[in-house]
Amino acid sequence: MTAPQFDGVLFVGFGGPTPGCCERYTPCPGNEAVCFVKAIIGERPGAQARLAEVAAHYGHLGGFSPFNALTFQQAHGVAALLKAQGWDVPVRVGMRYWPPYVHDVLHEMVEAGARNLLAVILSPFQCTASWEAYQQVVTEAVTSCGTRAPRMTYLAPWPTHADFIEAIVATVRAAATALSPAWQQEAVMLYTAHSIPASMASTAPYTQQFAAAAAAASARLGVAHYRLAYQSQATGTPFPWLQPDINDAIQHVRAEGYREAIVAPIGFLCDHVEVLYDLDIQARETAQACGLTLQRAATVGMQPAFLGMLSTLLGARLREG
Repeated sequence: MTAPQFDGVLFVGFGGPTPGCCERYTPCPGNEAVCFVKAIIGERPGAQARLAEVAAHYGHLGGFSPFNALTFQQAHGVAALLKAQGWDVPVRVGMRYWPPYVHDVLHEMVEAGARNLLAVILSPFQCTASWEAYQQVVTEAVTSCGTRAPRMTYLAPWPTHADFIEAIVATVRAAATALSPAWQQEAVMLYTAHSIPASMASTAPYTQQFAAAAAAASARLGVAHYRLAYQSQATGTPFPWLQPDINDAIQHVRAEGYREAIVAPIGFLCDHVEVLYDLDIQARETAQACGLTLQRAATVGMQPAFLGMLSTLLGARLREG
């Protein structure tokens, strides 16, 4: 096989707090979750209540996030699939808000000789917060490399790729085993993505991509009823965010007469606090309070169809050079 023109692959993720210093603050506050949330929302006036609220969510789950470890597993899985295709290229992970930072990983790849890299933004739907902000972090890291700055090429988004949809379908079918046999006709699907400011959504394909993925999954599943909902909205902001919130959506479908529902967080690629707390704790409590049986589908995570999709798309780019 012809040698690839790309020297490696960089997965670009959000990050999550893990044990150890993030090296952002001196002196170290000694609480990784607080440092992590502070890096995201800043220290502006009025942010302290939100910081304490979100840090408490992490505290409820043990203080840390599985996001990094799960993302490393995804990267290792894709690397193995690429190697099986004949592409022996490094697949590294860099994070925006927690070590290993994008800046550090990119510099390590450059030190190893990389000059032409493929980057994968770990978000299925595009908006400024989920796409351009990641590209900006990468651009800053590339610029800091000076004369050795590598060329970066981004993998195109995949919101309705058949294998991404198949991975979603597999997670929903697994969740549905706990529901009645006629769930496809009697239950309601609640697809979720992270809420974003409505003004941001108005200039991005985010909501259209979300809707298209949900429609494709529903058609593949053969479900009769589904709704779109949003989760993890920031509180206390002066501007509107996308609605309905998942908790409101749960109450609405129960009022419509549904007794069973599956919530599928298709806007998230692996479990982290916004799935484990916002859905598994808050949304489940809402469902229990209104008498709705709620099953949460897994994120696509290590689904073979999802990892296979990424390796196929990356392999195609490696061939093209």
